Amino acid sequence: MANYQNLLVAIDPNQDDQPALRRAVYIVQRNGGRIKAFLPIYDLSYDMTTLLSPEERNAMRKGVVSQRVAWIKQQAHYYLESGIDIEIKVVWHNCFYEAIIQEVIAEKHDLLLKMAHQHSLFESMIFTPLDWHLLRKCPCPVWMVKDQAWPEKGSVVVAVNLSNEESYHHDLNLKLVQETQDLANRIVKDPLIHLVSAYPAAPLNIATELPHFDPNVYNRALRGQHLVAMKELRQKFHISEEQTNVEEGLPEKIIPETCERLNAGVAVFGILGRTGLSAAFLGNTAEHVINHLKCDLLAIKPDGFVCPINFDEE
Repeated sequence: MANYQNLLVAIDPNQDDQPALRRAVYIVQRNGGRIKAFLPIYDLSYDMTTLLSPEERNAMRKGVVSQRVAWIKQQAHYYLESGIDIEIKVVWHNCFYEAIIQEVIAEKHDLLLKMAHQHSLFESMIFTPLDWHLLRKCPCPVWMVKDQAWPEKGSVVVAVNLSNEESYHHDLNLKLVQETQDLANRIVKDPLIHLVSAYPAAPLNIATELPHFDPNVYNRALRGQHLVAMKELRQKFHISEEQTNVEEGLPEKIIPETCERLNAGVAVFGILGRTGLSAAFLGNTAEHVINHLKCDLLAIKPDGFVCPINFDEE
């Protein structure tokens, strides 16, 4: 069950408006809970100079941290004056994603929210290296927020993988739908949840290499397999057939198009968190998809996910 009672908001230091904080307040006002506005900062020049003593450098760092705390308070003053419970924390750390993830682990945050920048031409979401580190490595769900209001009558789209190549996809699908229903029923009035899955067409070169291979028969069989799997999944959660979408094509094309057609406020993905050689050879399918999204993204890890970031108790 998705409680989402202990929210961590990664503050964007480069702009005055904070869409991620706004989205967190939206959730807390409907679901309850508390918010921590968190900002890691670092300036190499404070550590490089030899003209200052360690005590003087430490005092300067504290001064910068205090300035940033005051700045965040100004950003959040409307919410604070309205009685929203927001803790503000600024830390000095030279690796921003590690600082954020360590805070998640130390304080047992169950949802991380961060702004994803918007491409002005196509209105798609642009992810920074910091975003990718958080999406891959953060142990709790990550909500990447687009700088726009929740769409009127916006739906929630859950991207599911219905191929039966790997058994862990089935368990992750169940978790995605369950957590989406739990959260949507608490924060959205009459939520409309759609399930979407894409499957690839038969490669054209197979027909030339195998004379007796019929791509049409193959495609129909593959579609049938996905429809059966989708029916089984939706019936577990009492979702109507009209709220399911099984389409032929590449996920990075089908899923964003479906989200736009359904006026999605947020798209929910499962992210396996592959890194290193595993990511290089196997890829991260969700990452190819979410680059093309025009709505918020909620990324959820599978059960048993092991965070690669060590928690520094100091």
